[in-house]
Amino acid sequence: MSEASSIRSKKGWFWLSVGVNLGFLGVFKYYNFFAQSFVDSFSHLGIHMQLSTINVILPVGISFYTFHGLSYVIDIYKDRIKPERNFIDYSLFVSFFPLLVAGPIERATHLLPQMKVKRYFNYAKAIDGLRQILWGLFKKVVIADNCAEYANLIFNHSSNYSGSTLVLGALLFTFQIYCDFSGYSDIAIGTAKLFGIDLLRNFAFPYFSRDIAEFWRRWHISLSSWFKDYLYIPLGGSKGGTWMRVRNTFIIFLVSGFWHGANWTFIIWGGLNALFIMPSIIFKTNRSNLEIVAKGRSLPTPREFFDILLTFSLTVLAWIFFRAASLGQAMQIITGIFSKDLFKAPQTSPKPVILLIIIAFMIVEWIGREGRYAIENIGIRWTPVLRWSFYSFIIVCIGMYMQTTGSDFIYFQF
Repeated sequence: MSEASSIRSKKGWFWLSVGVNLGFLGVFKYYNFFAQSFVDSFSHLGIHMQLSTINVILPVGISFYTFHGLSYVIDIYKDRIKPERNFIDYSLFVSFFPLLVAGPIERATHLLPQMKVKRYFNYAKAIDGLRQILWGLFKKVVIADNCAEYANLIFNHSSNYSGSTLVLGALLFTFQIYCDFSGYSDIAIGTAKLFGIDLLRNFAFPYFSRDIAEFWRRWHISLSSWFKDYLYIPLGGSKGGTWMRVRNTFIIFLVSGFWHGANWTFIIWGGLNALFIMPSIIFKTNRSNLEIVAKGRSLPTPREFFDILLTFSLTVLAWIFFRAASLGQAMQIITGIFSKDLFKAPQTSPKPVILLIIIAFMIVEWIGREGRYAIENIGIRWTPVLRWSFYSFIIVCIGMYMQTTGSDFIYFQF
């Protein structure tokens, strides 16, 4: 592509590369969805059709390394980088094992230069990496997996539970997906640091956001920035009028929903987030909250606390569609929540000690919210004995309260 003799030839190679990347994703991940939707649409018209579906195992992490490949192709087409001639370096960029199955979604401009320089063991970076791995492991096996046990129980039998129990299930899934995915990201980023590699940050305490725009600057940052750079800006970004901003925002969120899975629940989840963010897009307030909340202070103001609570509530509502098996189940859960059963005691809940650990976890996240991860700076100025006691306490909690049955990382399916 970079040596094409004409612009037309360059475009041809570019679209061929994009087509090959998206072709694999389309066949493995979306063919059955489109085939079934096509059949269902005609069945409503009284026309009964039969289309063959493919029965293959979805390659783990296919959405992530497809986007790795696309960013590489687009950056070459835009002359941001030169093509990588070393096959080993290119293969390492595409398949660097810490981020292979669930990101963060790296850019060639960021990762490839690091792989081409000679690296030496950096003790301080390795310690920082181990600290981040420890916190990521705690989030996954203690918080996420314990929440998953009850969230799965409630979502899988949602018609049997009262409104209050369904709220609890939605809340537990909200913590599960955050600790599951950000825990994986912490482990991946920390592991890369052991090899002297810096990966892109993927989470920045999103549940402390004061509006939906801020939430999406702090949740799955590598994917959000990917869509901004490779889709939103090429579509015109925010340079056009209000209509263009609204159109582009809906496109980004609907594509993001579809990227997560071939199911209408993900598309509605994306559409809901587009609706939630729309007031800030129309009134141009989407960049009002760029700094972390209550920076330099111990507590938020009452206004900040209300904004955090409102944003968190909207996020929980949207997660119901993300987690539900179908649109019908999502609507059944929401209908169940807004019923008189909402004020009854939940029919099931995690053990009190697990609830206390979740509360303690959120306190630690709040204290450490100005760092790149919660415990990055906690204990740095303590005596070694006190600091190592803190780390040992986390390890003891992992040993005592981890779910031994375990569960796969949620984003492995994407």
